[in-house]
Amino acid sequence: MAKKTLGKNIEYSIDGNKLTMVVDLSKDFGPSASGKTIIIASSEGNKDVGDVKVGLNIYKYPDAKAAKAKK
Repeated sequence: MAKKTLGKNIEYSIDGNKLTMVVDLSKDFGPSASGKTIIIASSEGNKDVGDVKVGLNIYKYPDAKAAKAKK
């Protein structure tokens, strides 16, 4: 069961009928296009993974202190 990479910060493997995805939540790819969230991982659109399509975005909101400091 070899791990493969999907987009930014997503590793996956397929074992029979099970898809396992791993995301490092400590990574940060900066603000989204709108600037409202911080991107942690993205498939960067819909991608073929085996016989299925996957579209995945993982993000977080900036903490309250950082949001207030921007204003």
